[in-house]
Amino acid sequence: MNRTDRLYAIVEELRGRSPNWMSASALADRFEVSTRTIERDLSALQQAGVPISATPGRRGGYALDTVHTLPPLNLTPGEVAAIATALSANGATPFNTAGRSALRKILAVLRDVDADRARALAERIYLYDDKRLARPRPPLAVEDAILEGRVVTLSYVDRRGTVSDRTVEPLAVVGDAPYWYLWGWCRLREAPRAFRVDRIRGAVMHEEVAPDRGLSIDTYFPVIRERSILDDV
Repeated sequence: MNRTDRLYAIVEELRGRSPNWMSASALADRFEVSTRTIERDLSALQQAGVPISATPGRRGGYALDTVHTLPPLNLTPGEVAAIATALSANGATPFNTAGRSALRKILAVLRDVDADRARALAERIYLYDDKRLARPRPPLAVEDAILEGRVVTLSYVDRRGTVSDRTVEPLAVVGDAPYWYLWGWCRLREAPRAFRVDRIRGAVMHEEVAPDRGLSIDTYFPVIRERSILDDV
């Protein structure tokens, strides 16, 4: 068994025994390697983001938190390649840092993924046309605000060059060539607005959870687009 297969098998062995612990020596016997090799493997998995906890002592061992992991997905090589291609298509796309991390975890074995959050995040990225998209990406605070559904205050430069602070309830990151936009409810205008990502100079995420205003991007964003007020904030 090569190391990649062993890492995968260690995770599944711990998953099958969860919530019980398994000692490093027991794992070493199971995979016919030294205890030191198993400890290096476990350390590598933990560094890759696998939620493996350890309890020291003679009766201690290792356990996998199955609440925060997915079972094997059985991805084909073609499916993994498609994911890698999508994540690498544009190095400045929103959530690119998270995408690269996800890809490393997929390639490492399988990793700490929350399926519900992943699906929710995917629904918050809306692409009209990616052929000519500019490369600037949102500040991490904007990405976090969208992921967490929290209110964010932007330091924003409008098309007239005026800098102002705008408190926004973010709804989506929208790609509409050649720019990326943060689309959400602007509390100053009391209406949906789209903020060009390359004009966001800074952002601060707040603890406040953004209320559900029942807005549909399919309904509102085309209207904003047609009226040429994408950057009229």
